[in-house]
Amino acid sequence: MAGDHSRSLGKGSAAPGPVPEGVIRLYSMRFCPFAQRARLVLRSKGISHEVININLKNKPDWFFEKNPFGLVPVLETSKGQLIYESPITCEYLDEAFPGKKLMPSDPYERAFQKMLLEHFSKITPLVFKYFVAVKDGQDATALKAEIAEKFGKLEEILSKRNTVFYGGDSVSMIDYMIWPWFERLEPFQLKDSLSHTPKLQRWMEAMKEDPAVKATMTDPQTFKGYLQLYVKNSPEACDYGL
Repeated sequence: MAGDHSRSLGKGSAAPGPVPEGVIRLYSMRFCPFAQRARLVLRSKGISHEVININLKNKPDWFFEKNPFGLVPVLETSKGQLIYESPITCEYLDEAFPGKKLMPSDPYERAFQKMLLEHFSKITPLVFKYFVAVKDGQDATALKAEIAEKFGKLEEILSKRNTVFYGGDSVSMIDYMIWPWFERLEPFQLKDSLSHTPKLQRWMEAMKEDPAVKATMTDPQTFKGYLQLYVKNSPEACDYGL
């Protein structure tokens, strides 16, 4: 069975066969933060799954039949059902499989998590934009300030709620949805953006103790090596370190 660290499939590769009964398949990429969201949920809920990595710099033609957008994550069931877009894949896994529910049962709390995710989705493109600007020797001071300001808002929410995690005293869906970018702050050269956010720092430390987070974490040096190749559009990027 293909695993999290299997080599990626690229152009010219044969499409994988049907998904075995009792297993769900995730099309992923080792370094993709959006795909990591689904990997976190699969691990957290203990769902029996297989992972097929896709070379996002050299995509197989058949992959567009799995997701017309050509992006990961994509889930495929043994019935051939396909689910894509990271928040949708995560919500599907939470609803379709038994075990601890990661989405709150309270309608307001569910809405709160979705609103927070909307806010957070404005940060993710800034993080990559900042990294590229620094790499290209541009002045990224304003971008960094904007990111720090948005982190300040996330800090405020934790202060108001007075909880360790965003949904209370244990990890819930929203924590997994935003974690992959915090894990990557060091390689993106943004670690010091948290210097004025003690609650957010405490949240990060608590997240690092979570078994699903531990199981899906990438070493910052490995991620740096991947980034160097990724920004050069290298087809080798997705298999860096294997």
